[in-house]
Formats: sequence, C-alpha cells, structure tokens
Amino acid sequence: MTPGTMHARASARANIALAKYWGKADLEHNVPAVPSISLTLDQLVTETEVCFVEKLESDIVVLDGRPTTAPEAQRAIAMLDRVRRTAGLRWKATVASSNHFPTSAGLASSASGFAALAAAATRAAGLELDSEALSVLARRSSASAARSIFGGFVELPGGQPGQRSLAARQIAPERHWDVRLIIALTATGPKSVSSTDAMERSRKTSPYYQAWVEHAPRWAVAIKRAVCDRDLAALGSAMEQSTFAFHSCAMTAEPTILYWNQATVAALRTVSGLRERGVSAWSTMDAGPHVKVLCQAADAPRVQQALDRTPGVLETRVARPGTGIEVLS
Repeated sequence: MTPGTMHARASARANIALAKYWGKADLEHNVPAVPSISLTLDQLVTETEVCFVEKLESDIVVLDGRPTTAPEAQRAIAMLDRVRRTAGLRWKATVASSNHFPTSAGLASSASGFAALAAAATRAAGLELDSEALSVLARRSSASAARSIFGGFVELPGGQPGQRSLAARQIAPERHWDVRLIIALTATGPKSVSSTDAMERSRKTSPYYQAWVEHAPRWAVAIKRAVCDRDLAALGSAMEQSTFAFHSCAMTAEPTILYWNQATVAALRTVSGLRERGVSAWSTMDAGPHVKVLCQAADAPRVQQALDRTPGVLETRVARPGTGIEVLS
C-alpha cells in the first residue's frame, strides 16, 4: 500500500424485491415503513474501490467512469462520513464504482452500489464489521442495500421512527431454490423520478398509501412462507399483488408517477399469457419500466423466448440466485 493511502475493493449484487418496500417510517434515518423480502441476483454486479488519501482535500466519487455531480455524490459522502466517525479517521477518499448493468434505471443499482461501498469503505478504513453491522450501515444510504449484503433470499423488517439499528437477515441461501429471474429491459436511460422522491410523494399525496402500509406486511408473510416451502404459485401471486399495489400508490400520487411504458404493459401481458398456457411465471417490477419474471429454472428458456418476442422489449437477461458481498482486496 502506498504511504498515506488506505484502500480496498468490494463487489455486491443487486437484489430484486419479491415483497416490495415502498415508503419510509423515518426519512432522516432511512427506515422502511413496511417489511420487504428480496432475491439477490448473480448477474447484476457492482464493483467499488475506496481509497482514503491523507493529503486529499475533498472526496471524489466516480460512477461508471464519470465524476458525479455534488447532489449525486451526497449519499456516498454521507456514508464515508459515518465510516470516518466510527474509525476515527479524517482523510478524504476517492470512490470509483462501476455497475455491470444499467444505472438508475429500475434495476436496483443503488442496492448493489451502496452495499459494495459499505464493504469497501469499512475495510479501507481498517474496520472489521460483521454482516449485520454492514447491513445497518448500507441501509442508512439505501434501504434495499441492506439486503444486498446477503446472498439468496433476504428479509428486511419494517421499522419505527428513530430506529437506528435495523438490519436485513438472510431467510435462505442462494442454493435453497433453483429459480430464475428473467429481466426484460423496456427502456434506456435513467428513470424519470428517483425512488426516494417517488416514495415521499406517494406517502404525502396518494390516497392509497395508508392501505398499502396496512396490507404490505401480509404479502411479506405469505412470500416468506412460500420461499421456505418453495411454493412458486403462492409466492408469485403475493408478489404480483405487492408489485401492483405499490405502483398504484405511485400512479395516484400528485403529480402522478407513471413508470410504465407500452413495452411494460406488453411484457406483463406476455407473462399472464404464459400462465394461461401452463407455465408458472410471475411478474415483479421496481420503480422503473422494466419487468422481471420469476420462474422455475426449467421454464427459463421458454419465458425468455416469449419476452424476447414481446414488442418493445429491448433485451432480456437471465439471473440466478446470487451471493452476498465480497471483499476483493
């Protein structure tokens, strides 16, 4: 290591929520209002390197090869500040992060990004945090990042205002269930409204938000049970309800937030059509236009082929259950 520097690299994988998180119980501490359950994916990888430099005057954050703007870097620098306070370190840092999939497009790049940053920054600062502590740290910047610390199927409980120690936990490892998630990309570029802004707008203005908060825990319980039982039909049914319910909150916010496009609707219809023909395939979406489809491994080629033929679908990817964070150096 070069004198006057401390560095580490880490990788993390994005996760896709099966039981959705939408809305915060505490905006300041980034505490989710409802429980969520997710699947970490092997294909959606972020690699991040952090280097603390003794003589650096300010933090520098580079994402996908370009320097970020001050607003873009704000959450990353806030995490670095938390790490510095814990480590008793005053050095500024350079952060270089690369997503091996589209950024800010509804594919949970913030989840893998902040999970990788938490692992790399703490290791570079000389801290040895366990998975629970890393999950708490990652959650402060992105609630979904708390889940990407772990592989396989992961649960993040809902919290209460002022709760600081909320962490995710693994329900089942990646080898628990041989399922596939087919990702149908229906647009290019970043989404129109960030998830954080959309959640707050939904919470403040949607007439359906309180109903969502009341019903979401039931779907999470059903999905957790279905994961443990490897019951795809039960999981898929609850997962689609959870997905459409949170999008209903977004659509009925003021002003409305509509992430869907024509290809989104066409892909959703493709999936329901597959079920009518006896294929157990079920849709989920995050805050964005892309459709993700959960199915058994044996059905993945048929599902991918059907989505590839869907008008407006630009590209499909097939993902397996993936591992949690890895510290690379």
